Amino acid sequence: MVEIPAMLPENTKKYIICLAVGLMAASCNASLQGKITQIISRKDQAKVKFAVLVIEPRSGSQIFSHNKNLPLIPASNMKLVTSSAALKILGQKFEYVTKAGISDKKLIIIGSGDPLLGIAAKSSPGSGDVNGFLLDIVKALKEQNTTEIEDIVIDSFVFDDVRVHPSWPREQLNKPYACEVSGLNYNANCIKISAFQKDGQVKLLTEPNTGYLTLINKVKLTKKGQSAIGAYRTEKENVVVIGGKCRRAASFDAAIERPAAFFAYMLAENLNKAGIKTSGHLIVANINQDKLQILAEHRTGITGVLEQCNKDSFQLAAECLLKTLGARRITGGKAGSWQGGQRVVTDYLESLGADTGSFNIDDGSGLSSQNRLSAAVVVRVISDVYSSDLWPVFKETLAAGGIDGTLRKYFYQDRYRGKVLAKTGYISGVRALSGVCTARQGEYIFSILTNDANYKTKEAIFDIVKAIIDEG
Repeated sequence: MVEIPAMLPENTKKYIICLAVGLMAASCNASLQGKITQIISRKDQAKVKFAVLVIEPRSGSQIFSHNKNLPLIPASNMKLVTSSAALKILGQKFEYVTKAGISDKKLIIIGSGDPLLGIAAKSSPGSGDVNGFLLDIVKALKEQNTTEIEDIVIDSFVFDDVRVHPSWPREQLNKPYACEVSGLNYNANCIKISAFQKDGQVKLLTEPNTGYLTLINKVKLTKKGQSAIGAYRTEKENVVVIGGKCRRAASFDAAIERPAAFFAYMLAENLNKAGIKTSGHLIVANINQDKLQILAEHRTGITGVLEQCNKDSFQLAAECLLKTLGARRITGGKAGSWQGGQRVVTDYLESLGADTGSFNIDDGSGLSSQNRLSAAVVVRVISDVYSSDLWPVFKETLAAGGIDGTLRKYFYQDRYRGKVLAKTGYISGVRALSGVCTARQGEYIFSILTNDANYKTKEAIFDIVKAIIDEG
């Protein structure tokens, strides 16, 4: 506590108070710098590459810096860049609108690139349930007394047909996080496969219940140990071998091939169940919407997509946002591509003053190991949205420590709970965490990127954030 003699002039009193506060802040910063330095210098982190930057956003003052300009693989921290660019460029009122229409007994579906179509994300504002959309289509046809349609025509040309990024690990393409990206997505482009025992045999089920996938059952019965089942693709499209052992019921999600065809197949199945005959073919075509009689529309607001992207680290959301940016800014609303999205995001970063040597944009989600970001670039991005009128929207899309998203199991102690809003990041050898945290002195923007990470690196990263809260 600083005691100030009463007889001093008022200006002198104010000067002493400001000086005291400044000295206290400097002392606090020195203590914080020492703690962070101690954490990244731990023996078990000796071979880990750290890039760290912490700033006080209102003044822009740098609180701690270590290799801040070093470009590293960011893993899912790439989603911060993609989502920030999308919100700023597309705007908070942007919607994905998927349309169903009829033309000469042809049922036409026009995709919008919506990544949440078919995901009942009740916790996400602006997201919807595709079952409602399918039912809306069926209901509209019933109301018109339609008993038969010929072709189902799919227009997914809002994106190009390069559905798999060339830098993604080939052996992981059947995993949900590496699913294909289409102009018409459905159910996260995945099917849940369940195995269970019945009458001495292993049975398989899919959810949704569909014949789109052909399953080859190689699962063996077992009377001991845990159930362990998985899938691998064959040379034939959507023919999948299910292997492993089954003691008790078990399930997993597998990515399908050709999502637009998957949607069309599910639509045909639902029409047939409703007594509407489909007698034609599945056709892929670029449709002139001016001549289309609209039957139903499905809308998904950008806030729901951003929340899935950042809070829950949903890969497909980030990739669709990136391709949407390419379509909107580069190719006139069609043929959105990874290359187009890369150009748009690169332009966005350069507009913030980021040096081109400090980043490389390869995909939108961070699954590619060709992405590079520096901690300084990530902080620039967060600072840009933080200082704008978009921050109230954007901050709600981040995982809240101890509360929800990918941070719900961390920072749960009373002193940290709800004080960290951030995006996690993880691929092999990479750990990252960037966002905003609240300390005694106010809020701090931080980015912590690590490469050559080990099993103790996550703990070190979290300890850095706790130190900011404790000392800041």
